[in-house]
Formats: sequence, C-alpha cells, structure tokens
Amino acid sequence: MAQLETDYLVVGAGAMGLAFVDTLLKESDAHITIVDRHAKPGGHWNDAYPFVALHQPSAFYGVNSLPLGTMRKDTSGPNAGHYELASGAEVADYFHRVVQQVLLPSGRVRYFPMSSYLGDERFVSLLSGEETQVTVRKKVVDANYFAPIVPAVHTPKFSVADGVRLVTPTGLTQIWQHPDQLPKRFCILGAGKTAMDVGVWLLNSGAHADSISWVVPRDSWLINRASTQPGEEFFEHSLGGVAKQMRALGQATSIDDLFARLEADAQMLRIDRNHTPTMFHYATISVGEVELLRNIKHVIRKGRVQAIEPNALLLDGARVAMDPQTLYIDCTASAVEPRPMLPVFQDNKIILQLVRAPLASFSAALIAYVEAHHDDEVQKNQLCATVPFPKNLAGYAETNLANIKNQMRWTQDKSLRQWMLQSRLDGFGKLVASVMPDDAERMAILGELRSQTMAAVSNVPKLLAELR
Repeated sequence: MAQLETDYLVVGAGAMGLAFVDTLLKESDAHITIVDRHAKPGGHWNDAYPFVALHQPSAFYGVNSLPLGTMRKDTSGPNAGHYELASGAEVADYFHRVVQQVLLPSGRVRYFPMSSYLGDERFVSLLSGEETQVTVRKKVVDANYFAPIVPAVHTPKFSVADGVRLVTPTGLTQIWQHPDQLPKRFCILGAGKTAMDVGVWLLNSGAHADSISWVVPRDSWLINRASTQPGEEFFEHSLGGVAKQMRALGQATSIDDLFARLEADAQMLRIDRNHTPTMFHYATISVGEVELLRNIKHVIRKGRVQAIEPNALLLDGARVAMDPQTLYIDCTASAVEPRPMLPVFQDNKIILQLVRAPLASFSAALIAYVEAHHDDEVQKNQLCATVPFPKNLAGYAETNLANIKNQMRWTQDKSLRQWMLQSRLDGFGKLVASVMPDDAERMAILGELRSQTMAAVSNVPKLLAELR
C-alpha cells in the first residue's frame, strides 16, 4: 500500500473543496492533498446538463484567487442587461485552470482524481485499485457533505412502463441522434430550477409552447436576479434590494405576508400569478425567463409523479392522459437533499457547510480563513455557525436570521472583516466599502439597511414562534 503525508486531506474537488483549498493555501503554509472521484476538478459540474449555467453572476462564484468571467453584461436573451452567467462548460474549464494554474504550481498541493475516499485516511484509485494510506498531520476536510445531486446521477422515484421515453436534460439535447424518433410532445417532470432551465431551453431552441406539458407538484418563489448584480450601477437594486428584504422581514405579520411584501417590492417572482408558491430553494431567475416560461400553458398541478404509463401519467391525485409520443424529461432530482446541520470543526475533521446562504464558495473560503487564523475550536464554530438551507417558506426567514447573526459575529473580528473586504466572493462587501461619505443617496440606503436589519432580527423570531 502506498504511503503519503499531508497537513490537510480534502475529500472532494468541487466548488466548496477548491474554494477552501485556495484560501487555506494563501493564508497558511499548509500542505494539502485533494482526493476526488471525478476525472476532472469541478465536482457536479462534470455531470451537469449541457445548457446549465450559474443562477448568480459569475463574479460571486469560484475561488478567491482567480476571477470567473470578465464582468461583461449579456446583451441578448432573457438575461440581457444583467452580468454574465458562466455556462457549465465555462465553470468546468475554470476549475481545471484553478487546479492547474493556481493550486498545483504552489508545490504544496497534490491532486488525485478518479480516486474514492475509503475513510480512515485511505483512498483507492478507481483505475488501478491501488490503495493509499495518508498520514494526516492536521485535519480531514469533508467537501462532499453539501454536494448537490444532478439529474445525470439521479434515480427516479417513479415507475416507467416499457416503451415510454424518459430522458435526463442531457438526453434531451441528444435526440438528434434518433431522427426517426423525434417526439411530438415534451413533458417536464419537476418544478425546481432544473425544470425551469429545461423549459427556457426548449422554448429558445425552437419548441412550440403548446407542445410542452409541465408537471409542477409545488410552485416556488424565485429570487429576482436584478437584486443580485455586482456592479455599482445596480447599487439601488442590490443593496437597496437587501434593505427591502430586511424591511419585509422586520414588518411582516406572517410568512404569507412576508412573501407578499417581497413580491410587491420586486424581490421575489413567481411564474404563475394565480398560484401561491409553497416552496423556496434560493432559485434565482430573471424577469425575462419568467415571462418566457409563462408561455407554457399545459401545467399539471396534481402532485408528484408516481408512474408513467404509455398513454398517461399517474400522479398523487389523478390520472392524466398523455400523447403516447411524449418525451418525458426527468427534472425531479433535488439539488440539495435535506441534511442535518453539524458543527463545522470537529477535532481533526472539518465538514464544509453553508455559513452564508446561498453562497457555497464564499462559505468554504471563510471556513478556511478561520481555520488558518484561529486555534480555539469553540471560537471557530461560533464564527462558522452553520446556516440552514430552506426546506419551506419559513426557511427563508430562518436562513436570513442565521445569515445576519453570522455577519454580526464577523464584523467583530477585525482581521476577518478586512479579509472579507478583499474577497471577491463576498458579494456586496466591496460595494458597501466603496460608498463615499458625501454620497447622500447611497448612504441613506446603507442607513436604511442597518436599521431594517435590526428590525428583522427582532421580528423573525416572532414569525417562527407563531409557526411552531
């Protein structure tokens, strides 16, 4: 059995794993070993469908040391006027460059692709079967705990009759390989962001809206992408939008009232105005995409799919007749499966999780900074309190409260506060710092943001208590 030594053994070379390694490499003299099952760095991006893209601007994603994208704005399509969203291919190439141009040239990082971690500080090559025992001088880092599940590796939870054509979004793009079996109709299964991506892709690629059916078990509230833009020209939309979100959290009398306020302030969107959403998972979308998806009129709201028959769908509450030549697209994989929140720092182990939702890359980078600059585990876990990913509408309030509490802790740590100002992954930190004292309009927005945040901290526990 091969033997090697390292300070940190990082299991997973996805966005969180690489963001952690990138920051730890800069903030310490540690030696780091990365083990990953994929053939290339990038985690789930290696398995994603061809037309996938980031939901958030490229400026907020990746690792600190290497920018993603060029800060250009899209000039066409439903994202026109907003900052670029890196495609899946661009993200995969970016993470390859992170490893090859930043991490490995340091001489302090080793990377083992096509390798599976066995536990007990051992991993095995998936190609040779050779096992390697690692002597870890400091910690094992679990970078897979929060990993998303993508359609390509998802097993449907419903039965499919013989002869029914069911594909993943990737398979949808390959129907040209069977020109004698082109579908007459399409049916999107699922209501999450993947399903929305499929709907937008079908419509932009030439499918007629009346040829598309869409099974929507639950409608979802969606973040308006205009409120996530990084440029100074979007200051009123971004920081002003956060102030409006805090105001809604501080003034809402119920969870339903909260989302009504957010929608009225254009912070939240919904595809069908006639149906009140019951789900929120941080999906981010542009107004242009929403308007495009509203063209799909045959929306089936009768629960989850239980079975697909040759001529019908069996759902929780009904049987719906379908054209036998329908092509079904499985978008039912849940990107983030519910997982219990655990302490990030556990003796000789680090479990990467969200410490600011929904920014996974920033969360991992901040955890690395805290690991490099603090010794006391209690203090480290206080600075890196895990933030729950929303399971329902109340989760939006709960998650925001956890985000606010972490932000308050971070501002009390001078060195961490300075690091955040330099971090490109921090989102709006630099935008806030750039405001000049004589800019009355923007200073007023920041003042509103501070006062409404305190109101939110006071009111959110009341909203959650009423639900319990």
